[in-house]
Amino acid sequence: MYQDPDVWTHPGLRAAAAAEDWPDVLKKWRVLTRSSQSKLGALVGLAQPDVSAIENRRREVTSVEVRQRIVAGLGIPAELLAGGSGEDLPLPSLVLPGVVAEFETERLSVVRGGMRLDIPTLEAMERLLAEHRRAEDTLGSRVMNGVVAAQFAEVAKLYDQARGPIADRFVKLLAEYAQFLAWMAQDQDNAPVALGWFDRSYDWALESGHGDMAATTMSMKSHLAWSRGSGRRCVRLGEAAAATPGASDATRAMAVQMVGRGHALEGDADAAHRCLDEAQQIIAGATDAPPWLYFYGESWFAAQRGMAELHLKQWGSAIDNLQVGLAGFATTYRRDRAWYGACLAHAYAGAGEAEAALETALEVVDDAAEVGRPHAWGELHTVAGALLRHGAPQGRLLVDALAALD
Repeated sequence: MYQDPDVWTHPGLRAAAAAEDWPDVLKKWRVLTRSSQSKLGALVGLAQPDVSAIENRRREVTSVEVRQRIVAGLGIPAELLAGGSGEDLPLPSLVLPGVVAEFETERLSVVRGGMRLDIPTLEAMERLLAEHRRAEDTLGSRVMNGVVAAQFAEVAKLYDQARGPIADRFVKLLAEYAQFLAWMAQDQDNAPVALGWFDRSYDWALESGHGDMAATTMSMKSHLAWSRGSGRRCVRLGEAAAATPGASDATRAMAVQMVGRGHALEGDADAAHRCLDEAQQIIAGATDAPPWLYFYGESWFAAQRGMAELHLKQWGSAIDNLQVGLAGFATTYRRDRAWYGACLAHAYAGAGEAEAALETALEVVDDAAEVGRPHAWGELHTVAGALLRHGAPQGRLLVDALAALD
């Protein structure tokens, strides 16, 4: 059995194991240990082609026997796995070391053991969720979904304890969890699951009397409609979100720009630009962004405006806006940098700037492969197709780069 205590302190590897994302586990373990597929295969009893097939998601780990060989061969700690000895962990989310201070973990443990829910414990849970939102920006939804779902299941068990003045705040926290889980399902292109979580989030937002979360959930349903190619539904849901009582300026700005993107998807440039201008005015003066919109600001708005221009085939404006947006993104936003970088490559391809399209695509291809599937990954394939259709040799180079990671 492979036992290296240091390798299993890595948060990304621990999160992948907790989510039982076996392709990510194998890849991350090999990178951290600088091992070949053959060496890993020898440890877990798989041939090198089988390891490659799992890592590249051409083969799923469905056999209990294969799962157990991976667990034993790599020495995966039992507390990271479903059914493992996790009694000492206050919440499954703590497979990411250092996320919560020790005194907070102790408080969560005693509440789990029967102590009454109180404000300090609720605040610890809110901090935990906030940290996991930021972790997802770097690790991606494939890794974080299982961790957050398990965390939510534990938190939801405390529903009956939420009484008196903390009841509404606790239900709002449940709404935040549901909204986050919906986003991650959407990010993995699982619309039915996303819609189910959005509906839960909306119901809990109404129950807690929190209009801003209700508006956020409706706005994100608009984003889901946009991602499915339904411009009309995107417009309707975005308008409903913007009109929700209690919506903050930041949330209204997000909703109005979604309306603009819906119009752009429908090819209505005048309506799209009118809404985008309105949203830009709102976001410029917004000072009340809720904690779950921690990322939202003028850089994100510029990038989203760039996507609308992409729909309208306004290549120059798309390039300018996407460049401005990307320049304001922190390096920790790997998933978003991969997505908007792929969009920028698309805009360059549309403008006939093949070399710039290839250079931009290659800058984000690794992150697109690791944390940007399926959306950024699919967009890079769209870029490659556009370059090939125009007879640009850079299209074949991008295809080769994608194939190397596929």
